[in-house]
Amino acid sequence: MSTLGVMAEMDRALWEAIPDEEVVRRVRAGETALYEILMRRYNQRLYRVGRSILRNEADAEDVMQETYVRAYEHLAEFRGSAQFSTWLTRIAIHEALARVRKRARTDDFDALPNAELHMTPRNTAFSDNPEHQTYDHELKVILEHAVDRLPEDYRSVFVLRIVEELSIAETAECLDLTIETVKTRLHRSRALLRKQLQRRAGIVAKEVFPFHLSRCDRVVENVFRRIRSMS
Repeated sequence: MSTLGVMAEMDRALWEAIPDEEVVRRVRAGETALYEILMRRYNQRLYRVGRSILRNEADAEDVMQETYVRAYEHLAEFRGSAQFSTWLTRIAIHEALARVRKRARTDDFDALPNAELHMTPRNTAFSDNPEHQTYDHELKVILEHAVDRLPEDYRSVFVLRIVEELSIAETAECLDLTIETVKTRLHRSRALLRKQLQRRAGIVAKEVFPFHLSRCDRVVENVFRRIRSMS
């Protein structure tokens, strides 16, 4: 089956119902094309994780691709002691932090340009009104800028816990932190954001830093190209 063909041939509700562990088992058994299911399932999360650490869209996309390739290479090492999503997220975090460390040797991390921001309407009814759509867009721009200005340690916790809605325990496991540290950083990140956003209302945190379908397709295609080159 050609790349990007799995989703076209499987009913969306059907593939969404397949547990990660079953997909992993089948990929290990030789059904490589099913790896697309995992990529499309976690593209949004990995993009947000990479974006929260690197504050740059292109770098975040590169980290996603590297994460999927590395995860595929080491898929046999996944033992199920943690959730696959947690295992995959930790790989992405390590990849992103490695880029930060590498870049810090040659560049000023705080001098990075702001990435281009892509917005999607909160919902159809709301976006039908041009005035409301403009207001919604402006609020999300404000929130994304505010999140970008958080210290890195707080930013990663905020994105995983609030944007991706991981539990406190999952966030702690992904970032290799204690639960108390996650709670403290989350509290402080909210306090910092509140200072900037206290006069604003109606912001939907779940929709910041959207990862659009065309970019999702590109990541899937690039990862499969690299996987094919391994054989």
